[in-house]
Amino acid sequence: MTRLSVEMLAADAPEPITSAGHAQLGIAVLAGIAVIVLLITKFKLHAFLSLTIGSLALGAIAGAPLDKVLLSFSAGLGSTVAGVGVLIALGAVLGKMLADSGGADQIVDTILAKAGGRSMPWAMVLIASVIGLPLFFEVGIVLLIPVVLMVAKRGNYSLMRIGIPALAGLSVMHGLVPPHPGPLVAIDAVGADLGVTLALGVLVAVPTVIIAGPVFSKYAARWVDVPAPEKMIPQRASEDLEKRPGFGATLFTVLLPVILMLAKALVDIVVDDPENAVQRVFDVIGAPMIALLASVLVGIFTLLRPAGFSKERISPLVEKSLMPIAGILLIVGAGGGFKQTLIDTGVGQMVLDISEDWAIPALLLAWLIAVVIRLATGSATVATVSAAGLVAPLAADMSTTHAALLVLAIGAGSLFFSHVNDAGFWMVKEYFGLSVGQNIKTWSVMETIISVVAGGLVLLLSLVI
Repeated sequence: MTRLSVEMLAADAPEPITSAGHAQLGIAVLAGIAVIVLLITKFKLHAFLSLTIGSLALGAIAGAPLDKVLLSFSAGLGSTVAGVGVLIALGAVLGKMLADSGGADQIVDTILAKAGGRSMPWAMVLIASVIGLPLFFEVGIVLLIPVVLMVAKRGNYSLMRIGIPALAGLSVMHGLVPPHPGPLVAIDAVGADLGVTLALGVLVAVPTVIIAGPVFSKYAARWVDVPAPEKMIPQRASEDLEKRPGFGATLFTVLLPVILMLAKALVDIVVDDPENAVQRVFDVIGAPMIALLASVLVGIFTLLRPAGFSKERISPLVEKSLMPIAGILLIVGAGGGFKQTLIDTGVGQMVLDISEDWAIPALLLAWLIAVVIRLATGSATVATVSAAGLVAPLAADMSTTHAALLVLAIGAGSLFFSHVNDAGFWMVKEYFGLSVGQNIKTWSVMETIISVVAGGLVLLLSLVI
């Protein structure tokens, strides 16, 4: 078992902070979610405060001591901000550098010149799929959002027509295609073959991303017709356009984190020895924070210097880039706090206990277990690891291909219907300037389409191979 899977499995099963039964926990989950939705939609309370109050309500109804509920919420908030907060901040800095130097203009103008009209959503889903392969979902978002917003604004496209394909590309890679960390953990847990899983994952991912991306985006754009939020759109650089960096240098800067993370994933697969010096080096330089930090530092020389930025202008640029994301960080962190409260009250274990007696085919069981854990905890990673651990014994009697399909069934289920207990839900909502209802009609429905289509294709493949 890899070091990553051991750490994640260990973190997946904390001691519950309450002895409540399944019925009480179920009521507490529904009540906590209802409180959050009601406070945001009816009383227009800020999402950060609503998530905090909803977490307290969940813990109280579950019969957990409030001091332990507070600790769970704080721990979840802290771990979420520690995990994605720095990434969001570095992504914001990189986005500001791209905007002020004219590098983002160069990318957008090139994309608009090469693709347009009906081909633009397909271009966005392709870019997102390639970039999203080795990246955590949150990293992919912070890298792609500035480009998505600028393309939508400059090309006069519906935000959903451009944004949904990009999000679909990232999400499908997250759940279905190794070397993304999620599928790798599931592959290790059930003992599946990496190469077979990769091949079948791509086979399932291609039609899934087409349906959930370019096809669904047509309907999403009709249901939610909103412009790109002005406060999040990087503005066109004020410098003379002759000074802006070249397309090659700009593209290299944006893709540098992808290159470093992909290199780490490949080294992990080829070497597969945590004590090996080469792997340890790539574990550091391929870590999301280091990869994004490297891109920011390289951007000083590839973006800012060619645009004529002096040393004195760099610090104010960084300061200005961080101010718009303060609210996003708090909301995403509070979403992580609510998720941790769910986990610590024993909701995830409740789902596993109930599902043990389900007498249904293994692939469908794996998908359903991942779906229920995803709905309860909001975490695709927790859903993947929990479901893989539960159904792993079933893989012992499976063929190589069916063991790989078991991994894909788990990954598909882990993406089902993202809602208020998922940090990704709040990231998309805030970046795109949507209401909770609009986000559910677009982002949440898109995630459900990915889960259902991919799950259906996995079951179909199990009948023919």
